[in-house]
Amino acid sequence: MDFLAEEKNKFSAPEGLPTKYRHEEVHRFIVDCMVSVGTPPPQAGALADLLVAADLRGHFSHGLNRLEMYVNDMLKKVCAGGATPVIAKESVSTALVDGRNGLGPVVGNFCMDLAIKKAKATGVGWVCARGSNHYGIAGWYAMSASKQGLLGMSFTNTSSLVVPTRGKQAVLGTNPIALAAPGVKGDDFVLDMATSVVSGGKVEVACMKGEDVPAGWALDKHGAPTTDSQQAMDGFLLPLGGFETHSGYKGFGLGMLVEIFCGIMAGAPYGPNIRDWTRTDRPADLSQCFVAIDPSFFAPGFEGRMTDLMSHCRNMESEDPQNPVLVAGDPERLHMRKVEREGGITYHINQINNLWKLGKYLGVTPMQA
Repeated sequence: MDFLAEEKNKFSAPEGLPTKYRHEEVHRFIVDCMVSVGTPPPQAGALADLLVAADLRGHFSHGLNRLEMYVNDMLKKVCAGGATPVIAKESVSTALVDGRNGLGPVVGNFCMDLAIKKAKATGVGWVCARGSNHYGIAGWYAMSASKQGLLGMSFTNTSSLVVPTRGKQAVLGTNPIALAAPGVKGDDFVLDMATSVVSGGKVEVACMKGEDVPAGWALDKHGAPTTDSQQAMDGFLLPLGGFETHSGYKGFGLGMLVEIFCGIMAGAPYGPNIRDWTRTDRPADLSQCFVAIDPSFFAPGFEGRMTDLMSHCRNMESEDPQNPVLVAGDPERLHMRKVEREGGITYHINQINNLWKLGKYLGVTPMQA
């Protein structure tokens, strides 16, 4: 990313730029930026849908924060922005998809739609993809299934950032897991989590803000614990749970589970064989897995039981009355209500200044409040 950073930093953002923007304007800016570097509008729109959804849901590490990475991949011609995925092999309930180096959200949408179609016909749809790129928040694809009354799961491998338990060098990516399960009247359970203590994007955001990261998130490049966000960027993340005394081997095991579903099952690069995400000398060639399950093929009344369990959890006495018990998906719903109440998504000024410079470099109209 050095070339793009150097070029856009030739511009100076004006003082006092607004930090709150309507999501429609954020979407427009993303599409314009991607089209400016040769992405067809439909594919650019698919990416924008996902990045905006991430910010609306409060996952700022995977929203506009990721735009420069996608732009850079197009500028360096290591991602085929206009590619359409193809089915390489399939059965009635499974498929292997070649993403043809397309944008991750384009590949992901294709695969999840295919899994949903198969699940509606057979009860289960299981689709693996290779030849893909960064696909954003894993929950996006899981939710596309739950919106149709199905359970959805989504997994992806990533560049090596996470050390194994007892290790000092990275071997796996942050390898997220997502599950969305339909409840009554759209009250869905939506789990979307990295198998590392934290996603790499959250370290990026801390670095962008000039803040330290909490103890237990990261190691420096020498394998020593650090709270310095820049040292963490140059170093490694710990698996979910952290060190061995806090059961970090469970996070390491979950990361391996994701890799088995993705790179190993798809016959593609896995673990340390995956391209470093900061390099743009060759395609990322990421692998992903998408699962859809139709609960109607099992016991009736799934949605009611799902909502009953979530309601029980939410109504439990909290140790802090100001912070009630939440279930997966609730923090995101609360953030979406906050955005609606405030009339827009609020970003950090450092991010806005950076995006203004990116827009100027690309010849794109900056976001308008």
